[in-house]
Amino acid sequence: MKPYLAAVACSAVLASQVFAEEVITSPFDGSFDDATFAVESAIVDHGLVIDHVSHVGEMLNRTGADVGSDTQIFSAADIFVFCSAKVSREVMEADPMNIGYCPYGIFVAEDKNGVQVGYRSYPDGPMEKVEALLSGIVKEAVSD
Repeated sequence: MKPYLAAVACSAVLASQVFAEEVITSPFDGSFDDATFAVESAIVDHGLVIDHVSHVGEMLNRTGADVGSDTQIFSAADIFVFCSAKVSREVMEADPMNIGYCPYGIFVAEDKNGVQVGYRSYPDGPMEKVEALLSGIVKEAVSD
């Protein structure tokens, strides 16, 4: 790839991610453990495979003192990372630079306000398919 094309491609990915800054959350009426089970079950019920669970809350709590902070942000927080072959193919056939949004994530976080389940928003256009998938999974998880 010619250097200027690589720069344009990189700029397109970065510019498109600027528009995806909103976090959409839903309260969960139950414990953090119940919420993580509900999210995991909803993802699997959609025929998807969880690639990784990032234990962000544990990391933040473990490293707070190392970075000079005694603030506890979350009592617990996990991010479930996964992809959808069908939806990913659709959005990347529409625009190959949508690869910059993959994989997708749904988080469960507990703080002083309770347990929340959420995901980040995506730009209008083809990525609305991803947002609809995530929204459906979260709705299923919080309604159980």
